[in-house]
Amino acid sequence: MNPQNDEQSIPKTPQRKHIGLLRASTTVGGMTVLSRISGFVRDVVFAHLFGATGMTDAFFVAFKIPNFFRRLFAEGAFSQAFIPVFAEYREKHGLDALRSLVSHVGGALFACLLLLTTVMAAAAPLVILVFAPGFADDHERYALATEMLRYTSFYLLFISLVALSGSIQNSFHKFAAPAFTPVLLNLTLITCAVWLSPNMKQPIVALAIGTFIAGAVQLLFQVPFLLRLGMLPRPRFSWQHEGMRKVIRLMLPAMLGSAVVQINLLLDTIFASFLIVGSVTWLYYADRMVELPLGVFSIAIATVILPSLSGKHARGDADGFSRNLDWGLRTTTLITMPAAAGIILLAGPILLSLFQGNQFSIDDAMMTRVSLIAYTIGLPAFGYVKILAPGFFARHDTRTPVRIAVYSMIFKLLVTLLTVTPLYLYGIRWAHAGLALATALSAWAQTLLLYWYLRRGNFYRPVAGWLKFSGQIFAATAAMSALLLFVTPESTAWFEYLPWRRIALLAALIVPSILVFVSVLWLGGVRFVHFRGHH
Repeated sequence: MNPQNDEQSIPKTPQRKHIGLLRASTTVGGMTVLSRISGFVRDVVFAHLFGATGMTDAFFVAFKIPNFFRRLFAEGAFSQAFIPVFAEYREKHGLDALRSLVSHVGGALFACLLLLTTVMAAAAPLVILVFAPGFADDHERYALATEMLRYTSFYLLFISLVALSGSIQNSFHKFAAPAFTPVLLNLTLITCAVWLSPNMKQPIVALAIGTFIAGAVQLLFQVPFLLRLGMLPRPRFSWQHEGMRKVIRLMLPAMLGSAVVQINLLLDTIFASFLIVGSVTWLYYADRMVELPLGVFSIAIATVILPSLSGKHARGDADGFSRNLDWGLRTTTLITMPAAAGIILLAGPILLSLFQGNQFSIDDAMMTRVSLIAYTIGLPAFGYVKILAPGFFARHDTRTPVRIAVYSMIFKLLVTLLTVTPLYLYGIRWAHAGLALATALSAWAQTLLLYWYLRRGNFYRPVAGWLKFSGQIFAATAAMSALLLFVTPESTAWFEYLPWRRIALLAALIVPSILVFVSVLWLGGVRFVHFRGHH
């Protein structure tokens, strides 16, 4: 077979389709907005129906465990290893070889994850003790978390195969369907919370059942899109397949790096399980708030930049590789800096408007507020890591990010011990905020190390004008912050407002602040056409 001729039959290959990175990111961001909105509706429903109790702590631990492994195997190590190899096969081999790669990788992924999820469900009592050892002294929380993990563990199998589908579609610059898929999770969980939970002996178990159902729904949703590309995997397994072996070789160190990142996040759950009841839930809602700008923008940018960087590396385009990284960093700065300032200044009003009511008390909102502010300090860094890490993965370098992740984990552990331990020993109720602060500071440490390694290797060369651009962002953010400080009512005043008035006032604060930010940028000479990038 002649790969040069067969390459012509690959449908809509990215190298033949010149799409702006900003346009692609906007597509992902638009779909992600729907996901985040439905996710907020989901969290509001959870907060109003279940509050912040030992039951919610148990569910969020049972929900976090499969998501821990999802990020480790699927969205972490697997995607980082698979997409560069897929890009290489797309550039150098034919359609049959590309389909063979997808089928062999899909078969290996399915077999490994089926074994892992089965073992996880069978060993649920031990797994809960590993992830939330503080539950051991609370029989009700421990038993409930164990029961729910038996349902949620199989979500890992479904969602990892969804991640394979998303990686394939993203490599063909088809971003909309993978970005929309999480909406199905949110809708399924909302449905189970509202209609299934009232009919169950332990209502919150409905959320665990809903997680299982949602995984299957999301996987089935992928089938027509893969069929349209001609890339629906026909599972095979052979250790002799060179492409699959290359994915595994790249995946092993990447898995170690992802494990370090996930353990970094797991530390929050482990420490929080020893703190007062509600701490796991307060951290969950704070994390969800930070995930909004991160998921809509930074992760959207990272989603489109990895296939682009992989393609440029495969073609030997070093200048284009560096320019794409620079575009990602500038765009992330443009989004995350004002978002961080806005969230910090409006943390209380946001939480009171969206979550407080029924089972979620004012005290719950205020306890979530302190952890939200602490997390938000690291919001720009969370975004930078999502941009800088693909600069290594696209070059098939998975070892350097592993070392950096280990350094940041050690740093976080030290900060956690220095902040949480004294707060816990002295009985300070908001000790959980120390966990969030440690996470934020470790993200900044990781950002600085990733940047330094890329600059040292001359893989990234900043485009001229960063000093001026930083000044423009600072001026616009300062103007927006001054407006919010001047017109936002005191947090205590929000306690007395009716829910509709809170939401209306919150919107009346957010919209003008965005307009002020954009206007000051415009007056400073920033034009959004400057942020167009190319694959």
